[in-house]
Amino acid sequence: MVSPALPASVLDLAPVVPVVVIEDAGDAVPLARALVAGGLPAIEVTLRTPAALEAIREIALEVPGAVVGAGTVIRPAQVAEAVAAGSRFLVSPGWTDVLLDAMRASGVPFLPGVSTASEVVALLERGVREMKFFPAQAAGGTAYLKSLSGPLPQARFCPTGGIGPSSAPDYLALPNVGCVGGSWMLPQDALAARDWGRVEELARAAAGLSAGRTCR
Repeated sequence: MVSPALPASVLDLAPVVPVVVIEDAGDAVPLARALVAGGLPAIEVTLRTPAALEAIREIALEVPGAVVGAGTVIRPAQVAEAVAAGSRFLVSPGWTDVLLDAMRASGVPFLPGVSTASEVVALLERGVREMKFFPAQAAGGTAYLKSLSGPLPQARFCPTGGIGPSSAPDYLALPNVGCVGGSWMLPQDALAARDWGRVEELARAAAGLSAGRTCR
């Protein structure tokens, strides 16, 4: 099998991007296979644990249906490390000019994090139109994003932070939201038990949130 080619936008890979924290790299491949089987090919592995880069490497090598990316990218050095490990996209909780330059130079798609209108305008000035909205719920949720769609319609978002299966459809209904990020399909008890069948089931339900949506 050949890994799926990236679309023009990371936001169009799936309605939900699982945000994954991997403590044991040995769990990376079966976890990723469960997510892909459930219809969620885009997998954001956060760089929060010592196992993260190895997990990205294993998924990139062993799960051809996955489009694995690195999340919680906060330093330029992490950009190079993540891409070398096989990351096919990058996600940051926020951005600086130095970090933005590194992500742009990496050659892979990236979603810098924003939580204010001023940050959105600053990225638009730099030619960046796709962003992570974080922390989504705490930063104003759907009401805030809806307010941004009027004056800043050219910006598209992947909201992440505090989103679950009940709130995700409200975000996905907004014209400036391409997808949402979340971890509700990865409950701690299922991960602890390595219940990949349950993860696949929850992923399939999350993937079904795209039903009836009109993609931009």
